Amino acid sequence: MAAAVVLAFLGGLLIGSFLTVVAHRVPRGESIVGPRSRCPRCGTQIAAYDNVPVVSWIVLRGRARCCGASISARYPLTELTVAVLFAATTAVLWDEPTQLALGLVFVAVLVAVTLTDLEQRIIPNAILLVGVVAAVAIAAIGDPGSLPVRLIAAVGAGGVLFLTALAYPKGMGLGDVKLAATMGLFLGRNVIPALFVALLVGSLVGLAMIAREGAAARKKAIPFGPFLALGGITGLLLGDQIVNLYLGTFS
Repeated sequence: MAAAVVLAFLGGLLIGSFLTVVAHRVPRGESIVGPRSRCPRCGTQIAAYDNVPVVSWIVLRGRARCCGASISARYPLTELTVAVLFAATTAVLWDEPTQLALGLVFVAVLVAVTLTDLEQRIIPNAILLVGVVAAVAIAAIGDPGSLPVRLIAAVGAGGVLFLTALAYPKGMGLGDVKLAATMGLFLGRNVIPALFVALLVGSLVGLAMIAREGAAARKKAIPFGPFLALGGITGLLLGDQIVNLYLGTFS
């Protein structure tokens, strides 16, 4: 398994680099296939040797070779985050091939929508649609018996967030509702602890902002997608343990 975890880490670096492209281009309606990446300041095409995940950013010291423009640290941070999550997912789900495949795709979807929500306050339908199709296809092939539970979880999770959005429209949008439903497809029953973590952390952050800034904080909108993503990762890696602990304690 150790070799698989290492390969997952290296693959995660590459996927992380690709996801930064997805997050930048999809909301703008641009192709993710081509053209090749260019420097945002001078338009020079970025050479392959300057586009190696993490390594190139370190070698270039966070500056573009062509014109010296600053390269955001979010690129290597995203690549490392995906690599670590891929490695963790592989280590946890190694004995369950279908769950592993679902988990890796799920991580990619969550990272992509987190980037777009943080940068542009949007969760693109295109990314969620790819996730939905992949989740249904993988489950149908590897674990068809789980599809009813996954569909119920999707409807339930989406319904909870929809009611929350109706009650608090300034703090949550339909993109969050659709993301929650997508999470249900990937996680099944484990979407319950995922939503709990997301709502808990989101509420704590909101309360902290109010405590620091007072009434002015109520007028500030913060994206909820990253909190859902955090909950989703929790549900993916620890969901079974949390649910079983709850059932064992209260059943």
